Amino acid sequence: MDSNPRTASAAPAKPRSIQPLVWIVIVCLAPIVFALLAYYVPALGLRPDEANNYGKLISPQRPVPSAEALGLRTEDGQPFDLASLKGQWVLATADQGACPESCVTKLFILRNSHASQGKNVERLSRVWFVTDDAPIPEQVLEAYKGTIILRVDPEKLAGFLTPGASAPAQQALAAPMWIIDPLGNLMLEFPENADPVSVRKDISKLVYNSRIG
Repeated sequence: MDSNPRTASAAPAKPRSIQPLVWIVIVCLAPIVFALLAYYVPALGLRPDEANNYGKLISPQRPVPSAEALGLRTEDGQPFDLASLKGQWVLATADQGACPESCVTKLFILRNSHASQGKNVERLSRVWFVTDDAPIPEQVLEAYKGTIILRVDPEKLAGFLTPGASAPAQQALAAPMWIIDPLGNLMLEFPENADPVSVRKDISKLVYNSRIG
């Protein structure tokens, strides 16, 4: 007879619980499931507010039309190809040559946003699309030296900047401001009566974080 009590009374070992392993898998998968639900089921309200940009991202981005399609002209009547500014961040606005107060405000915001970029200032250009043949006041020309001034048919320009707008072309163009990226794509639009500080912050973030331009 076996006198060893351990061998005589040994009981079969209990199987280990897989519950800890299940919880580990759940914890690892939870962020992925949450991200997928947030992205594909926006109605659940899981997607974070798109508050990273003040301006509205244009989706899909629209490439700059050909020089022939836009028909841009400099103040001395020379043709201008907007594609020549590729490699630069282009801060753009559009308005009548008489440049009412709202026009001056936009030019002021873009000039100051540009000037505030410090060592990155050379990576940006400013463009003012003039949508009629009216003469530009001398004080405006003097105040906004460095802005590229281009005459354009408002209907042609609206097809690029404000397609589908319900307002007449010249009116629709006079409200926003835009950014064209260094690859030549229209990618951001600022609202009418835009907040200057928010515009500057958007531009700073784009330029600072970009590896292009």
